[in-house]
Amino acid sequence: MDEIECTVRWAVPADEPEMRDLLDGPERERYARFRRPEDKARFVTGRFLARTALAEATGLAPEAIRFITGCPHCGGPHGKPRLHGHGVDFSLSHSGDRVVVALAEGVEVGVDVERESDRDVRRLAEMVLTEPERETLAALPPDGLRRGFVTYWSRKEALLKATGHGLAAPMTGIRVSGPDEPAEVLAWEGEAAVAPVRLADLRPGPGYAAALAVLTGRPLAVSEGPAPA
Repeated sequence: MDEIECTVRWAVPADEPEMRDLLDGPERERYARFRRPEDKARFVTGRFLARTALAEATGLAPEAIRFITGCPHCGGPHGKPRLHGHGVDFSLSHSGDRVVVALAEGVEVGVDVERESDRDVRRLAEMVLTEPERETLAALPPDGLRRGFVTYWSRKEALLKATGHGLAAPMTGIRVSGPDEPAEVLAWEGEAAVAPVRLADLRPGPGYAAALAVLTGRPLAVSEGPAPA
């Protein structure tokens, strides 16, 4: 069975004039609404990273690339960015000092990166994990709880970004493999469920977890680089 080739590119947030120059009108308005410099940097870096990666994949000039954001489920303007008229799908995510884009041809993709934090992992687990997942998480050593939780979270959010549902669909309807096992969807209940699906863990560097989801039954060939240092 032929593999699906997926390109994953990482970047560190920055806010440079050449990045802002590529923003279109609505993106400039959104950029201006961010109050914190770090939020501005993550947003503009994500759009710059997407445009440069898509330009390489499609042959389009980065400055000619425009995105549409219509939701495929309700038609609202809050969907993930898409490149109209081309078969390359892409997904963006950022957390802390990581920005990532994933691309693939002819399939729907989703990517998510999460930074470990001081959030109450056990309380959050009640909201997003199934009972078997919570049991697996509880069995991890104390210093592995945050890593385990963000591994679960990134896998599920990547999947829901691939379908276009985002957090509108319940994560508790999805059961994935344990944090120390290869990424896999074990069960999915509810109207948002799709099959087949491939999951893959990415390499965001220490203190982070990241995952790629592709709506396909074919094997994945993931090309990942650069930026975690």
